[in-house]
Amino acid sequence: MAAQTLYHIYKRYRTLQTSRIYALPIVILMPHSACNCRCVMCDIWKDNKNLKQLTEQDINGLLAALRKFETKQVVMSGGEALLNVNFFQLCRILKKQHITITLLSTGLSLEKNALQILEHVDDLIVSLDGDQPLHDAIRNIPGAFNKLKSGVEYIRSVDPNYRITARTVIQRLNFRNWPAIINAAKEIGINQVSFLPADVSSHAFNRQTAWSEPKQHEILLSKNELAELQEIINQIIANKADFTSRFIAESPAKIRDIYHYYAAFYGLNAFPFKKCNAPWVSAVIEADGSVRPCFFHEAIGNIRDNEFADILNSKEAIDFRKSLNMSTNATCVKCVCSLSLSPLTNLN
Repeated sequence: MAAQTLYHIYKRYRTLQTSRIYALPIVILMPHSACNCRCVMCDIWKDNKNLKQLTEQDINGLLAALRKFETKQVVMSGGEALLNVNFFQLCRILKKQHITITLLSTGLSLEKNALQILEHVDDLIVSLDGDQPLHDAIRNIPGAFNKLKSGVEYIRSVDPNYRITARTVIQRLNFRNWPAIINAAKEIGINQVSFLPADVSSHAFNRQTAWSEPKQHEILLSKNELAELQEIINQIIANKADFTSRFIAESPAKIRDIYHYYAAFYGLNAFPFKKCNAPWVSAVIEADGSVRPCFFHEAIGNIRDNEFADILNSKEAIDFRKSLNMSTNATCVKCVCSLSLSPLTNLN
């Protein structure tokens, strides 16, 4: 086992050095293209009528590559992954390969699926946009907060130690509610909460075209609101206990970068630097089979046309990784969700 572990570490170093994939620790799957929320900062739900989803055949077709690249973790994203009626069968296939599964969910159907989640999913990340009234308003779903809360509480009643974290997009509609969001996460029974700014400039989240400036400013803080944001951040950082306990996942410096991110749109500072190696350590497979180096870059192939391993190590994909300069690439500079994984990080 030690030799295999060392060899895996070597392959991860080799991948970073050569831009050819020898090991791929993380794969993000989108089992279902639709979503059961209608969030103001996301366009996924606008395409719900054009249903796309991954099948058992798709997952079985990935297994050889997942074994070859020693994938340790699969993140089920979306859309809402639980809308795929075969979701737990997809999990069973992956679990037989000793792969851990993380589920990203809106939380609306947690209670109904709680027992199967506990059986097939290793940890859960839910979306939390505000306290009860604001969460429901941003999600455009009456009762969304209470459904999330009931689901988390039911899972807790069965397994008090099951890990449930929350992710919050801080944006114009909820930044004033930030302290209340932290309190709501504690009230619900969340283990940890993570914060990131809103993506307003990419083609991710089913945007056929990047948002125009009027649409951006529905979510993007105005220049006049930045001082208020900074004061709220100061208030949050002053409560050191939430950082020392790691209830807030980010460091105080990372929380301050949310201000710097929004300030950069007005030329007040550069966009915060993000250390990221996502295209070298992970890949995204969308509900239609498209493969992306990360959420924000263009597709490099489709698993229904070519083998996953061949797509990852095609000339196009290798050239993309070799030429990607994250300090100058326009997509990377404005990215809100980076991943930096050391070859020594153990995902088991």
